[in-house]
Amino acid sequence: MNQNDAVPVVMTLAGNDPTGGAGIQADIESIISMGCHAAPVITALTVQDTGQVIGFAPVEAELIIQQARAVLEDMPVAAVKIGMVGSIEAVQAIHTILVDYPDLPVVLDPVLASGGGAELADEEVIGGMRSLLLPLTTVLTPNSLEARRLAPESDNLDACGMSLLDQGAEFVLLTGTHENTPQVRNVLYGNHRKLETFSWPRLEGSYHGSGCTLASAISGLMAQGTEPLSAIHEAQEFTWQALNHGYRIGMGQRQPNRLFWASPREGNDHSN
Repeated sequence: MNQNDAVPVVMTLAGNDPTGGAGIQADIESIISMGCHAAPVITALTVQDTGQVIGFAPVEAELIIQQARAVLEDMPVAAVKIGMVGSIEAVQAIHTILVDYPDLPVVLDPVLASGGGAELADEEVIGGMRSLLLPLTTVLTPNSLEARRLAPESDNLDACGMSLLDQGAEFVLLTGTHENTPQVRNVLYGNHRKLETFSWPRLEGSYHGSGCTLASAISGLMAQGTEPLSAIHEAQEFTWQALNHGYRIGMGQRQPNRLFWASPREGNDHSN
């Protein structure tokens, strides 16, 4: 196989979750599911279970840069996905990398807190994301809690979406799992306006790594050459199916089954 025949490469910069539910492993599974090769760059080491984050240690900025450049100088990276950054120094390091590759599509999942509510980004990190990363972002995928923190001056979610566009993101897919609505409503913003609203059946319980799954699927599809709007459509369907086929393997949140498509048992929902 020559290089032109190789599967597209997605470089993901994110934290390591030892449960495998979120972070780097979630990204790898989603990227593989989109038919791509995942190149993982670790930004933080976390201590967590399926219920809560107990602690984390950011990776040194220089080591993040070295990991990323080693990949970028060796492989034809087709898209970049960013998750947990861990520190303001990491934000600055990622910015340094991205400005050297301005043509790469970038999907940013602004991980500010864990599914269990633990803080993973302070105000300095949030400010750095707003000023350094949003202007380089193709698709931003905040949940409603993250959108409010990234656009604190906005008085409703539509205003948050528009503010995030104004801050430089090309598209904003604002997800509604945390809102008290019968169905999950995800809203897409772009071109200075609200573009589309998506409604998904609300599943029972909560899931560990759903945001990682969605953002990584978008990045994988874009690496395959799919236009952003189509990638956003398809990635939501994949994510919902991964959650619907999820399983409870620990004592906390359920885990998405991002490899549901590989199950030998047709129609198995993997619930227990």
